Amino acid sequence: MEIQFNQFHYSGRVEGGAYFDSSRDRGAPFWFKLGQCEVIKGWDKGVAWLRKQKQSIFKHLVKYEAMLENGRQVSKCDGDFRYPAICKAVKTMRRGEKAELSVKFSYGLKQIGNEGDIPPNSSLIIYLELISWKSVVDIMGDKKVLKKIMKAGKGFDRPNEGSTAKVAHIGRLEDGTVFERKGSREEPLDLVCFEEQINEGLDRAIMTIGKGEQALITVLPDGHEVPGMVSANSQLYYGVELIDFIKELPFWKMDNHEKLEAGERKKYDGNMLFKARKFCRASKKYAEKYIEFDHSFTDEEKVQANALRICCNLNNAACKLKLGEYLEASKQCTKVLQLDPSNIKGLYRRSQSYLRLSEL
Repeated sequence: MEIQFNQFHYSGRVEGGAYFDSSRDRGAPFWFKLGQCEVIKGWDKGVAWLRKQKQSIFKHLVKYEAMLENGRQVSKCDGDFRYPAICKAVKTMRRGEKAELSVKFSYGLKQIGNEGDIPPNSSLIIYLELISWKSVVDIMGDKKVLKKIMKAGKGFDRPNEGSTAKVAHIGRLEDGTVFERKGSREEPLDLVCFEEQINEGLDRAIMTIGKGEQALITVLPDGHEVPGMVSANSQLYYGVELIDFIKELPFWKMDNHEKLEAGERKKYDGNMLFKARKFCRASKKYAEKYIEFDHSFTDEEKVQANALRICCNLNNAACKLKLGEYLEASKQCTKVLQLDPSNIKGLYRRSQSYLRLSEL
């Protein structure tokens, strides 16, 4: 489970009253973990929305008319726009707002076309109206997987890694050809999020979708593993509906028995992935934090937890060696040797790591 740490300055006051608290007065920002109930619910929701906005690309629909100062019309459009000035202005506008922009002609010169008879030092008056806008979420942060919400879902919660989701989706190519159809509202597809059961880009996108939400997911070339019948250079479009999901219980809500069971389960999943030579995915399984904190364990549970830690750290070291991450492999072995100083596998794999590091 990924935990997002946030650093903020804040000031708080009662509506219409004086300020009662401020991080700036203390001279240090405030840290908290998103979604971990460390702050009031309003903060969790508000900050999650801000993070989402950082990853959003906004598409605006506008009406505009561009004129010279003498009243001559040089451009008019209902729909998309090409003026750099308009690109900046719409980010400050509300839906339905009308504005008048005064712009140097050269700022929009390339977008107009037949400008040969217009003096280069002319000014433009642009009458602009923002009709509507839609946000497109950049899932990966590299514009290779994009999500456009077609119908909003319910609630604030989203699936996380390990959640069991019930989905229906249809995959299409740019020409509309259907290459994949899985699940329906009546018989949804059951999948475990981020277990490589479906296209990776689609998998990551599903973890941003709310219950009942319908979305169009666009997966660009090189941002996905494609089915055999689809070219590696194809742009893919998935119409997705998240029917329901069951979120995996976070470790901080588990009792001791549940933590140990979850640790064993993740170790088994990691072993299966390692045998399939999926070392990066296996490493993440071994690195789960279910038994990292054992202050509430009984003596018997501590023995079980230590055995599980040793096994997972050794296996994680093996993954890191396969991935060429030798420094990290040595750190995993050191964790093992802190619990069991004479552990043969720990000593051997750490020596392998040191040898490889000395060769670099």
